[in-house]
Amino acid sequence: MFNNIHSMFPTAAEIASQTLVEESSCRFPSFSANDAVTLGLSIRKRFRGTSRHAKGKGLVISIQSIAGHPLFCCSVGDLGHLSGIGDISLDSWSAVEGMINVVKRTGHSSYYVEKGMAAMGKTPKQMGLQGEFRVSGGAFPIWLENAPCCPIAVVACYSGSSQDDHRLVSTAVRDYIHRLSRRSSSSSIPTQPMSGPGGSSEQPEVPTDKKEDSSSSEEPQAPS
Repeated sequence: MFNNIHSMFPTAAEIASQTLVEESSCRFPSFSANDAVTLGLSIRKRFRGTSRHAKGKGLVISIQSIAGHPLFCCSVGDLGHLSGIGDISLDSWSAVEGMINVVKRTGHSSYYVEKGMAAMGKTPKQMGLQGEFRVSGGAFPIWLENAPCCPIAVVACYSGSSQDDHRLVSTAVRDYIHRLSRRSSSSSIPTQPMSGPGGSSEQPEVPTDKKEDSSSSEEPQAPS
């Protein structure tokens, strides 16, 4: 019975494999600063609609280029209240930076690195991911379709749940790419020719400048 229950849950190796497939399928045709803002606001809106936020949980979001330039940054929740209880903490931002460093170091999502290490039985120290690195789900690479050498940006969020944070970011990325694809497809549909005044789409006849020849090719009839 316990073996059957165990088989219902994917192993760390299976999760890592699924996450790798997910990464390879999420490629942007292009990515601008405006895209970063739209994507960041989408993650914020999605989190505000979850039960975790309804229970008082907070979130921090950061999107930056692979060189470290900030493109979007915001928090959902307050740093602290008069009661001493806060939705987020100062450690939240350092956690996000640590996960972004993992993506910059490996080129993969921090969730894939976390599950891949668990599958191999490795520790962050053994993988050289200590100090400024945080091996936890929530940071996802931004890849371009025509630039397979390295990601150009990283989108990350942190709320304290590795699985939930990864799912939030990866779902937002996937849906945004689908939206861009639909927009591109709709803009490439050819337009129909406009119909004329009578409702017909036929092209009007173009008058010619050729003058009618006054001479006839038929022989003139003799008077009777």
